[in-house]
Amino acid sequence: MKPPCRLVLASASPRRLDLLRQIGLEPDAVDPPDIDESPRKDETTRLLVERLARGKAAVAAARNPDAFILAADTLVAVGRRILAKPVDEADARRMLALLSGRAHRVLTGVAVMAPDGRVASRISESRLHFKRLTPAEIEGHIASDDWRDASGGYKIHKGAGAFVTAIQGSYTGVVGLPLYEAKALLEGLGFRRPKWS
Repeated sequence: MKPPCRLVLASASPRRLDLLRQIGLEPDAVDPPDIDESPRKDETTRLLVERLARGKAAVAAARNPDAFILAADTLVAVGRRILAKPVDEADARRMLALLSGRAHRVLTGVAVMAPDGRVASRISESRLHFKRLTPAEIEGHIASDDWRDASGGYKIHKGAGAFVTAIQGSYTGVVGLPLYEAKALLEGLGFRRPKWS
């Protein structure tokens, strides 16, 4: 009988781990790689999130050659401007002011690498619209610390969910791991787990 497949989550994000658990999947290990996430010249947000997800998967695969690797990267984009994770409170305020009363996109690149070196990836793109934020709402958000470690300076599953007036696309993709795409990629490369819902 074939042994169950090992799975390594190449991410330190507790949100991604929680999302995997929602579909009955507990990684055998969590191994977040440290890679340069700077965009290249003229690189679009779509190309960037896919390249970063694949890059993270490759680094984790080198350290875990016997496992399936699942990696992801999420970015927020307003027009052609990429909003990564804020570096400080002032940066978070700038991002929230930019998002206030506007539509923006959240893109998550997902990559899976099999033990035999095959790799597949997909991009989840969602469109969201924020209400016009008052200065008090922005300051309340900053005080909550929910802006930390979050692309665009917000987490939809936290208090900022009340800022969203419309969403088109994958909610789990906005949180950080589009479950439909992740499961399809894993299964497509041959990953199997008993009783996986």
